[in-house]
Amino acid sequence: MTVRPSRSALYIPGSKERALNKARALPVDIILFDLEDAVAPDEKDNARKGLANALADGGYGVRQRIVRINGLDTQWGKADAAAVKDMACDAVLLPKVNSAADVDALAALVPDLPIWAMMETPQGILNAADIAAHPRIAGFVMGTNDLAKDLGAQGRTAMITSLQLCLLAARAHGIVALDGVYNAFKDEEGLRAECADGRAMGFDGKTLIHPAQVAICNAVFGPTPEEVDLAERQIAAFDDAMAAGQGVAVVDGKIVENLHIETAQATLAKAKAIAELEAT
Repeated sequence: MTVRPSRSALYIPGSKERALNKARALPVDIILFDLEDAVAPDEKDNARKGLANALADGGYGVRQRIVRINGLDTQWGKADAAAVKDMACDAVLLPKVNSAADVDALAALVPDLPIWAMMETPQGILNAADIAAHPRIAGFVMGTNDLAKDLGAQGRTAMITSLQLCLLAARAHGIVALDGVYNAFKDEEGLRAECADGRAMGFDGKTLIHPAQVAICNAVFGPTPEEVDLAERQIAAFDDAMAAGQGVAVVDGKIVENLHIETAQATLAKAKAIAELEAT
């Protein structure tokens, strides 16, 4: 089983050389190089060129490198798309995706890179299943700030339906799903609680706005030693049960069936991938 960790995804301004350099040493799973919200209008051209040079220089290791461009309905979007198709990155992230037609438009401009979709509009949420089914889509990123604004929502609870609809669509079509940002980057307790909530819902990881958030996010979205131990014991017990001609096993007083073994195997594969990532 091949797993690529997606616990933490940190936004890095494409216009900030210092931030681009610092990102090479950060223990994040995904770097979201931003050409959109984090870059002022008069810096768009310079950011595009500077990011291309930074990616060409390399040094980001095995971290996933995803570039968020401006929307194709803006004056910068098509130039971003033309530039990103030649950048040394792993995928392109399209903001404010409303429908599969938006993905088609980018796919025509960027023929080879996987596409990730920012899910941050009411129309996009309602079309989540069609967007996730698009053959070029590899992941969803929840844009909870924009979504809250459009919904007039106050607090995370008001967005639960939107989050769950995107998760259902992502799981139905086998793509990655990342939770939205936590804005109070100095509030470690609040961040840990929201990460725990996102993991419990089923998100693969969380998007972050500050390097100080990385350690907590990685810890919450990664398997704990207790979870790894349980997974190993479940697999061993199930193998023994199968060898004895039994279809189920019992671990810690609970039935273990094949579906639990699939989860256990996924846990061990994720733990192994994380260990390999952190060793680089």
